[in-house]
Amino acid sequence: MTASQPAAPLSHPLVDQYLSHLLVTRGLAENTIASYEADLQSFLLFLEERNSSVESVNDQALFLYVMHLRRKGLNSRSLARHLSALRGFFGYCLEERILGENPVQYLENPKLPKTLPDVLSQNEVAAILAAPDLRTKLGFRDRTMLELLYASGLRVSELIALTPIDFDAQTGLLRVFGKGAKERIVPVHEAAAAFVDAYLRDWRPAFAPVQPHMFLNRSGKGLTRQAVWKNLQRYVLMADIRKSVSPHTFRHSFATHLLDGGADLRTVQLLLGHADIAATEIYTHVQADRLRQVHRQFHPRSRMPA
Repeated sequence: MTASQPAAPLSHPLVDQYLSHLLVTRGLAENTIASYEADLQSFLLFLEERNSSVESVNDQALFLYVMHLRRKGLNSRSLARHLSALRGFFGYCLEERILGENPVQYLENPKLPKTLPDVLSQNEVAAILAAPDLRTKLGFRDRTMLELLYASGLRVSELIALTPIDFDAQTGLLRVFGKGAKERIVPVHEAAAAFVDAYLRDWRPAFAPVQPHMFLNRSGKGLTRQAVWKNLQRYVLMADIRKSVSPHTFRHSFATHLLDGGADLRTVQLLLGHADIAATEIYTHVQADRLRQVHRQFHPRSRMPA
């Protein structure tokens, strides 16, 4: 192998078997499986450099691997992702009786910070929504996308995967395929539904569709994540908003504004498509912080000197 040739990715029959299980049996998305594969290849490389094997891994080897990852500068979130891949892999080996015990069972996850990206205020959302030029097909398309992001809390991957048949104009319901191709039904409020209906009827045909996606580029093909992000940045600038804003910011704002309005956590979990309510509970921390700020600012005793 010459210096210009990249090293071939490491593989192992058990890892290949596990990845096939994730794809065929559990139906995980290809991007998710690719992430698992990359993390497990990192572990295989660690073992190879120490002349060790998957079958001989014990808790001491895993402890050394965690130290190895920390020395590489991985943050807590990346480290937790690596450990999640190992838990899934060794758990599968245990279930299939390939290994007699799970060496990851005593390994603790690093504590993750309960943080969120910036959440937009309702006025900031309104300013961004008002930025596209509705007199053009691109402007009307972008306004419709932004309305949907905020009305339904979609991930950008879910937005660009939509097709016209996923929207029911009669009921105002949207069919969404989330992580792991899991289907969920999301209601869309009347204002956003009106934009979707008008876009599909009056503007989408002007893109001369060559692909079945709901939102198309100038060539009639489905938009990419990068295109959605780039368009959003233009409207953020036009709205004179200085925060870091991404399509996911709209998702966070959707959830936060629902909870601020009195929605219960379980309903927000269903709307977001979170498999575990723990993923939704992070928004309650945002609410608690806001309540504390309001309490300190307006309660008469909070402003009295000690």
